[in-house]
Amino acid sequence: MLRLLDANLDRLGEGLRVLEDISRFVLNDAALSVRLKKLRHSLVKNLGPLERELLSARLVAEDVGAPTRRRIPSRHQDLPALVAANSRRVQESLRVLEEFGRLSVGPVTGKAGLFEKARFEVYDLEQQVVGRLLRRDKAARLRGLYLVFDAAALGGRDEVSVAAAAARGGVKTIQLRDKRRSKADVLASARRLRPLCSEAGVLFIVNDHVDVALAVRADGVHLGQDDLPLAEARRILPLDMLIGCSSHSVAEAVRAQASGADYVAMGSIFPTTSKEKYKLVGLEALRRARPKLSVSLIAIGGINPSNIRAVMKTGVDGVAVISAIMGSSDVEKAARKLAAKMKGF
Repeated sequence: MLRLLDANLDRLGEGLRVLEDISRFVLNDAALSVRLKKLRHSLVKNLGPLERELLSARLVAEDVGAPTRRRIPSRHQDLPALVAANSRRVQESLRVLEEFGRLSVGPVTGKAGLFEKARFEVYDLEQQVVGRLLRRDKAARLRGLYLVFDAAALGGRDEVSVAAAAARGGVKTIQLRDKRRSKADVLASARRLRPLCSEAGVLFIVNDHVDVALAVRADGVHLGQDDLPLAEARRILPLDMLIGCSSHSVAEAVRAQASGADYVAMGSIFPTTSKEKYKLVGLEALRRARPKLSVSLIAIGGINPSNIRAVMKTGVDGVAVISAIMGSSDVEKAARKLAAKMKGF
């Protein structure tokens, strides 16, 4: 029994270490890394008294299941597959330990509850780590110029033509925002803009409407402080869909990240005419938020060619604008001018 427990504890520790290192070094996710580390340490702490007995019982040379030299090592297709494989190792080991913890007499008797709780935590951690990996490439593209495509600023122009011009000018992300029209009209616009963004290599984000984002298979959805909670949105959305969150303070930005946001938009940085009610946070808030966030930080609010370089100097990943592009009669030229100002950051 000691040999069996030793083998499963080894698998458990090895699998958790793989997940922890991916969270730490690949995803740069402090929260996930800490959760995995705490879980590993808590299990080691609870089983510490058995360590010498387990080590003494180990018989590697006599293990009939030990790998042979002729065995061809299995290969993982990608990082999500690697995470899934190691999560299974951990979950299976915990289940074995849990069952032996239910014995009336044995080295881990009475610890079944500990292993069961850990197993369910690993189910959740696997989903979060795989989700972050699936969204990693999209999240990495959240840099540069971000256009909040406000339908109210179109001024009768064709929305597809305006979006196409913005993409040609250097916009990397387009967020469809419409506070006035019906959801049916928003959906119709999303269906027109989604293929254009895909062809142009531009991320397409839907503001507020999780259902619309789902319907058109957008790259992500952007939520405000009073919209659907991030945890609920993540439960509904596919693992590979981004969730962005508006914030008006450093504390809100940190909370958004802890709740699962893939990026945070902070503002208003300067006075703006694009929003009737806004909270002015200024450049200093960006400087204070940057070292506290591992997710992408997007600045928004009153940003134009005259102040965009000052914004970029704070270390933000991108800048979101509305009127600086959509308020221009030449959308492509306006976007190109802003993109040029961002070069070097």
